[in-house]
Amino acid sequence: MNLLSLGMVRVGVCSPELRVADVEFNTQKIIEALNQSSNDECAVMVFPELCITGYSCADLFYQPSLLQGALRSLILIAEQTRVLKCTAVVGLPIAIGGTLYNTAAFVSFGNILGIIPKTFLPNTNEFYEERWFSSAFDCTVDSIIIDRKVVPFGSNLLFQAENVPDCIIGIEICEDLWSVIPPSCNQALSGATVLINPSASDELLSKYDYRRGLVQSQSARCLAAYLYAGAGAGESTTDVVFGGHSLIAENGVILSETERFEFSTQIVYADIDILRLTNERRRNNTFTASNRTNDFRIIPFTINDSSLLKRSISQSPFVPQNSADRTQRCREIFALQSTGLAKRLRHIGCSSVVMGISGGLDSTLALLAIIKTFDKLGLDRRGIIAISMPGFGTTSRTQSNAETLAVSLGVTLRIISITDAVRQHFNDIGHDETNQNILYENAQARERTQILMDSAHQTNAIVVGTGDLSELALGWCTYNGDHISMYGINSGIPKTLVRYLVEYAADTDFNSVGTILQDILATPVSPELLPPDTNGRITQKTEETIGEYILHDFFLYYTIRLSFPPKKIYVFACKAFDGEFTPTEIKKWLRVFYQRFFSQQFKRSCLPDGVKIGSVALSPRGDWRMPSDASVALWLKEIDEL
Repeated sequence: MNLLSLGMVRVGVCSPELRVADVEFNTQKIIEALNQSSNDECAVMVFPELCITGYSCADLFYQPSLLQGALRSLILIAEQTRVLKCTAVVGLPIAIGGTLYNTAAFVSFGNILGIIPKTFLPNTNEFYEERWFSSAFDCTVDSIIIDRKVVPFGSNLLFQAENVPDCIIGIEICEDLWSVIPPSCNQALSGATVLINPSASDELLSKYDYRRGLVQSQSARCLAAYLYAGAGAGESTTDVVFGGHSLIAENGVILSETERFEFSTQIVYADIDILRLTNERRRNNTFTASNRTNDFRIIPFTINDSSLLKRSISQSPFVPQNSADRTQRCREIFALQSTGLAKRLRHIGCSSVVMGISGGLDSTLALLAIIKTFDKLGLDRRGIIAISMPGFGTTSRTQSNAETLAVSLGVTLRIISITDAVRQHFNDIGHDETNQNILYENAQARERTQILMDSAHQTNAIVVGTGDLSELALGWCTYNGDHISMYGINSGIPKTLVRYLVEYAADTDFNSVGTILQDILATPVSPELLPPDTNGRITQKTEETIGEYILHDFFLYYTIRLSFPPKKIYVFACKAFDGEFTPTEIKKWLRVFYQRFFSQQFKRSCLPDGVKIGSVALSPRGDWRMPSDASVALWLKEIDEL
């Protein structure tokens, strides 16, 4: 499936090898880079500020030979985009009568479609641009003649791809980004989803981080992609050094960036997601409510397609890939959980909680978070009443882990078997115990919830639920059973992240019970509602029934957080899980995800309170509002057509 059909476009930024004032050499290197980018199926390539001449020409900008040579080179570069069927943005000085401008030229498929002059000219410290150039504020024309053709000129130009209407490009130049209100802000508000900055920012100590942060934050503020191409080490070093720092960001995330301080041409690409950006804008009422100007001129162009998705896609979008980031994320989540529960306990004047402990991942995480809450409040851990409720499917392994963990952490442990009570219930309603159907399973879950609720009343406590976000998404919980509690401490955490949180706890604050936690991590995920095998091992493995959580969390993230359609999620999943799951398996479980997600909304419509953790949440009082009887037919049809 090609990129354009996914609402995506491949773009690139380039810091080409350069010689100051050697227009022919620079043009050759720009054309070589365009040829390379064409081979890599790049649709839009961005080059640095004044890249045709070099940024550091100084008073040579007064030389007509340099200016005329630059204009001839622009025509050559435009012709090359016709041959390659591509689009490029290049920087050059342009004279209009007695005025000189620092400009960026937008060239596409052989045409020079527009010239954008720089608005804010730095004239402090090492910069002297006002000595040579005039600002876009001083411009009195809206077009110029180049190669006997009328070319739009001005800072009010936007370029819209006719074959991808949501791909609208706005251009600002270097210092424009450093201004109080960068031109790209108004460009974004007027529809630009791709912001381009040809730049010549020199290198100073710590400037790398500052520049990177600016690009990152501007892409986030504007809900846009931001392409920044910096002038390289070939610029003059009379007083400063240039590093060629070029980078691509999308909505606050750096997708790729070049090596600095290289004399050879440096190119990086990214597959930017136009569909994602437009979705983000639709759901962001702050963006849609902002004042916008309507004086931009929209210039159409055609964008070429790319045949293969090359974007790096994580299998676990909820889990940071960097270990340091992951550690920080885990620390933050525990802080959110413990603060949320602490506020609730303080508000109601409660110093005791009841929870069910099973020896599984979710109840383990809940117990650890509750302990952190009690320690934060200075409460006695014995006020945490952890109730183990063995039933028909409970194995000795999980039972032992639950009991040992509770005792080792100094909480109050109660063991209450549900077997006799459930059997009595079966007799009361006339159910044959050998019929191990959904009633057989759910009766156990509801009996456990009844014990927890009544125990809470008995001890003047509240019941803290242990169910996680992934289970809520799939409806893998018993209505009025484990679905209900007085506070859901895990309700904002997906299963894949639960695992990392328990691992983090085993290595840090709870390393005294690290061995137990590691065995819990190694235990198959199961509600243990069906009897174990003859060797006492778990037979009911959740992921064999509904699919692996790593897939469902992937589907959940892209369905809810990014509003992707099924076909795009499928392509992303095939890329992320290549070699681990076949396309047929991915399609099968994607279908299961949508069927369960739509059919189980009624459980999410009456969720108990619970702390919001990340950008995906399913509480009807917060992020997610969906009718319980919405039809899934449209989404299933799209999956069936894959």
